[in-house]
Amino acid sequence: MTTDPLLQPYQLKHLTLKNRIMTTAHEPAYGEDGLPKDRYRAYHVERAKGGVAMVMTAGSALVSRDSPAAFGNLQAYRDDIVPWMAKLATECHDHGCAVMIQLTHLGWRTGANKGDWLPVVAPSGRREPAHRSFPKVMEDWDIARIIADYADAAERMKAAGLDGIELEAYGHLLDAFWAPRQNTLEAPWNGDLAARMTFSLDVLAAIRDRVGPDFLVGLRYTADDMAPDGISTADGLEIGRRLKDSGLVDFLNIIRGRVETDADLTEVIPLQGMRSAPHLDFAGQLRQEIGLPTFHAARIQDVATARHAVAEGLLDMVGMTRAHIADPHIVQKIRAGREDDIRPCVGATYCLDRIYQGGEALCIHNASTGRELSEPHDITQAAVKKRVAIVGAGPAGLEAARVAAMRGHEVVVFEAAADPGGQIRLTARSPRRREMIGIIDWRMAQCAARDVAFRFNTFAEAEDITALDPDVVIVATGGLPDTEVLEAGDDLVVSAWDILAGDVAPGQRVLVYDDAGDPAALQAAEMIAGTGAEVEIMTPDRTFSPEVMGMNLVPYVQTLQQRGARFTVTYRLKAVRRDGNALTAAIGTDYSDWREERSFDQVVVNHGTRPMDDLYFDLKPLSRNRGAVDYDALIAGIPQPDHGAQSGDFLLYRIGDAVTARNTHAAIYDALRLMRRV
Repeated sequence: MTTDPLLQPYQLKHLTLKNRIMTTAHEPAYGEDGLPKDRYRAYHVERAKGGVAMVMTAGSALVSRDSPAAFGNLQAYRDDIVPWMAKLATECHDHGCAVMIQLTHLGWRTGANKGDWLPVVAPSGRREPAHRSFPKVMEDWDIARIIADYADAAERMKAAGLDGIELEAYGHLLDAFWAPRQNTLEAPWNGDLAARMTFSLDVLAAIRDRVGPDFLVGLRYTADDMAPDGISTADGLEIGRRLKDSGLVDFLNIIRGRVETDADLTEVIPLQGMRSAPHLDFAGQLRQEIGLPTFHAARIQDVATARHAVAEGLLDMVGMTRAHIADPHIVQKIRAGREDDIRPCVGATYCLDRIYQGGEALCIHNASTGRELSEPHDITQAAVKKRVAIVGAGPAGLEAARVAAMRGHEVVVFEAAADPGGQIRLTARSPRRREMIGIIDWRMAQCAARDVAFRFNTFAEAEDITALDPDVVIVATGGLPDTEVLEAGDDLVVSAWDILAGDVAPGQRVLVYDDAGDPAALQAAEMIAGTGAEVEIMTPDRTFSPEVMGMNLVPYVQTLQQRGARFTVTYRLKAVRRDGNALTAAIGTDYSDWREERSFDQVVVNHGTRPMDDLYFDLKPLSRNRGAVDYDALIAGIPQPDHGAQSGDFLLYRIGDAVTARNTHAAIYDALRLMRRV
């Protein structure tokens, strides 16, 4: 028995939920051909195994063909989704976990050039900025057809054995009817709030007619879209009351804000550096005033906040969705008294941004998420204990040390600096991004619990490594900034790292030239602009900072715009020369022979990193594999070849930026999939 509020059961109509923690609807984009096949199912089943009371699958499973997938959405308008959802539900139920799915028609939040190339539809012709299509204004036959589509999709989900469904009404079709700014239809679909709710109530009535009174039906809706002529808090309360009075709805899932631009989206789904649980009290107010079972999730990334939400009666079920992307076993660890062992969500939101860039959600520092079938979250003991030497205590080296120690190996880590972290420690110097150090702190705690030996302030040489008589050597020495990119004047520029580390003071008129597109340039620019300097950020790309991605770009742009920074795309820094106390920058473009010269007093270059690989090449001839990685074995998830003891005493591998400039996730994935088979 436990008195922990989070571990108390909750009765939702006829369904008993075993605790108060759920994962809210989100689309990891793991579907195949629009269906939740093996990879998709394994992702949700892992969270069920980890102890959540309910998984809300799908971020917006689609009910109609004229609502084509915008971010990997499942296609709930197909009959062949039923057996796949049934298998998912059965496996989650086997772990005592309830299963629902979120259904939607995207309305304006998709593109007409996707799927079957049908017109996007909405109750007005207003275009959503993010997806850019101009909707067709709905006709009566569109409305009738889509109501039937909702009912058909709900019936499929009941047939699949799910416990219920949730309709999405924020940024999609249902709430567009509610918002005066988005509804230009005639009666009976427009007018006062009661008229604007006609469509959503007709949808709910049609669903109830198909699924009956015992199948759970809820609504995730924006109770304040924070838009002029939109849905006010008063409207949101009245919508909730009318939904309750209809008798058609069993629960509400509260959202505040809108999602039609990247900036709007970050207010609904806050990033690191933003306030935790910013809409929790708002959700609690609605729960008190409306009286329906209430769910909510928005940057509730830690157990203490979740516990507060339930203990204070603000929520009935608390969503910890990104937290479970970082660690699917949160509930299991709470039950075992191991809260300190929970891998923290650092708020990087690589998971969401990655969907748009790479087509799948990935956690910045849990490389098993989304790879449950090939890289399970559990690490098994090795059959033979080995001595492992690791050089570098950045994210790659620490992940290698953690996994090797969990495998039962004896691990020694060398680090030239006084502290662990590598580039992550530089990133965390920014107050807004200080949570990133959680990636390092968690791994250091995991290593400490397994007696990993660290030798800080030690610039390891080959003889230091061979003196250990290791079986395996991992070189994770990272990289150093590469500023040698110009026709002339490389010696006159500084790196983004120089600024971030505080090794070089910011100038007053500064050009930050970024052709890597990663966060370092923007973080340096933000730091420089914070001193009151005049800053221009220039890139030769046609899009700005493509490696930072949409949501994470928002706080940089907000801060830099407020400080008067200038953003310049499609121009390339060619050369720099000294001109008295100033620097003259020669600027060109990839699109023509055009050139101009402009004056600055400091030029900062961000061009990624060059591997620090001297130690690797010193060790390479001494190793029995000569540093070679068998890629077929790596990808297949089997151990690397042993190569035989006659040609050397140890196996040698390098990982992370010691190989080439990549991101944090790549470094951690390198370490995980290599070391779990050593």
